[in-house]
Amino acid sequence: MLWRLSAADFKAQKGEGNRKAMKRLAESKIAPGILAYKAGKPIGWCAIAPREAYPKLGRSRILKPVDEQAVWSVSCFFIDKAHRKAGVSVKLLDAAVQCAAANGAKIVEGYPVEPEQKNYPAVFAWTGLSKTFKRAQFKECARRSPTRPIMRRQIN
Repeated sequence: MLWRLSAADFKAQKGEGNRKAMKRLAESKIAPGILAYKAGKPIGWCAIAPREAYPKLGRSRILKPVDEQAVWSVSCFFIDKAHRKAGVSVKLLDAAVQCAAANGAKIVEGYPVEPEQKNYPAVFAWTGLSKTFKRAQFKECARRSPTRPIMRRQIN
């Protein structure tokens, strides 16, 4: 819910309020993301929605819109610790692109980090890593910070 709300609203409904808001989104016509399963158990999550669903992105000086094109945005990931570094994020990105395409998207955009240090803590990589986006055929289209590229994948 971080990207969907103002900082004040996110803080005001922290915890249970944000969980209820996400549950309402999950029950809506278009799911707020993609889940990855292994042996029937959820092991990963990737949030995907039209960029306008994430108004906080538009208020960011680093992640503000690149241009006027309509895009769907990948805003966050979670991969179960036991399944990290196994390609789950790339598979989730591919599924997110398919989901966006099925809903009419022509471009999917992501806002990964490109850490300057080798052993970057996973807890800080919740928007994804640029190398993961590259593996999923995303290309850098803008960079307003040394460690935060904006990456896109065109949908044919």
